[in-house]
Amino acid sequence: MTLSTNGNEIFDLCVIGGGINGCGIARDAAGRGLNVVLCEQNDLGSGTSSASSKLIHGGLRYLEHYEFKLVRESLKEREILLAAAPHLIKPIEFILPHHPGLRPRWMLRLGLFIYDRLKGRSSLPSSRSIKLHHDLKPHDLKPDYKFGFTYSDCWADDARLVIANAQDARQRGAKILPRSRCIAVDRHDSHWSVTLDKNGAHEGLRAKALINATGPWLSRFITDCINPAQIKPTSDRIKLVQGSHIIVPKWFAHDYAYLLQNDDQRIVFVIPFQQRYVIIGTTERQYASDPGDAEISQSEICYLCETVNDYFDHSLSAEDVVSSYAGVRPLYDDGSAKAQEITRDYKIKVDGLHPGCPLITIYGGKLTTYRKLSESVLEMLKPYLPALSGSRAGAWTSTSKLPGGDIQFKTIKALSRNIASRYKFLEPEIISAYVGRYGTKTDSLLEDILSPADLGEHFGHQLYEAELRYLISHEWATTTEDILWRRTKLGLLFTDHEKENLANWLARNIQPDLEHGH
Repeated sequence: MTLSTNGNEIFDLCVIGGGINGCGIARDAAGRGLNVVLCEQNDLGSGTSSASSKLIHGGLRYLEHYEFKLVRESLKEREILLAAAPHLIKPIEFILPHHPGLRPRWMLRLGLFIYDRLKGRSSLPSSRSIKLHHDLKPHDLKPDYKFGFTYSDCWADDARLVIANAQDARQRGAKILPRSRCIAVDRHDSHWSVTLDKNGAHEGLRAKALINATGPWLSRFITDCINPAQIKPTSDRIKLVQGSHIIVPKWFAHDYAYLLQNDDQRIVFVIPFQQRYVIIGTTERQYASDPGDAEISQSEICYLCETVNDYFDHSLSAEDVVSSYAGVRPLYDDGSAKAQEITRDYKIKVDGLHPGCPLITIYGGKLTTYRKLSESVLEMLKPYLPALSGSRAGAWTSTSKLPGGDIQFKTIKALSRNIASRYKFLEPEIISAYVGRYGTKTDSLLEDILSPADLGEHFGHQLYEAELRYLISHEWATTTEDILWRRTKLGLLFTDHEKENLANWLARNIQPDLEHGH
């Protein structure tokens, strides 16, 4: 095996793991002037980061476990991220029905009061009490549910949020290497040697500091890739918890989401998705197999259906499920007996066995707090990387826009109208879809489009060749799954025949050894 290290180059930072935490760290570090490389074994965001409930939220239910610090931080991050990526994150209003047999109304009201107070100044409205039959029309809940509350949080395109962070990292000088699996690391006095497997070929690089942001693969990375003599023994552990969701046709006419209580003290979200569907989740059960093999069980499907059927007049069964997904969360093992009681807060551990080349390992975390987590990692790296001590290397991401989020208009709709005025030959639905995915980057996608014919081949459901070429050139997309399930979320609409046509086009137009997204 021959290692290629690009001459004598040593990266300041090597991030292993291309989920939301890894890409967030790479972005923050590159913005502070560090020389950064990120390695991901599959597609960016293809693990837990794209199997979430797709919410940027404070975590209302965490109040019950007295995690006030986590809720306050999450609510602050909600505001920061909403401002940074308004094309990918949008406010959504939840209905919380009062279940007569569960938590009393005063307890729900108190929890929401605290939630409102913890958020401080916010662009989102505060919670309020409602009479379900009077204030919710058309009414789709069972007659037993008479009272409830509304409160606001945010919905997010989780996979595209990962891509936006990776793009910003790349624009600031980071090297992003998807489909590059780390198979070995070796610690020296002043740096790490990292060996990658990329399409069967081995490549090598060197870095002064190493970040283990592999999520549910955290323990496997340490066991399989690091010589135990080169790191300090630790008693820190993670608990793998599977969260599963189902997607069913939407049965209600409004755009509210729901938060449903269950008699096992867990909650279930019902969230509108792509106009015609709803996402229902999440379940929580401890998991012990390969994180990449996670899939929803029949018992989880029944659990989610039964929860919905307890509240709604609409009857839901397994036959209504059009799609499902499951992800494995790497929660920090705090000793809690039940999965739902384990903290969702993150822990960051530094192994400074050799002061010149630290290993930082990330335990837990959630989509909402990835930016703050990234900031914390960079703070912990300061004693090890002199480049972080300069006056221009301080925290910066709290006021910075993500790619596509630098909107000079008051709303996303105003941006769509502006683009429509310049591309009058495009259907409004296409422009709306592009703006929702790319924000102001829509101009880059359309810069060579002078007529409908310039969009190229149509693959169905407003997916054209021009967008495919953009995704390949700018967003590291190479497979139908990348495109349909993570970049565009069109997978629910495509037939098997349409998917085959798309796969054939990709096979003709992508060279296997081509490094995409540069």
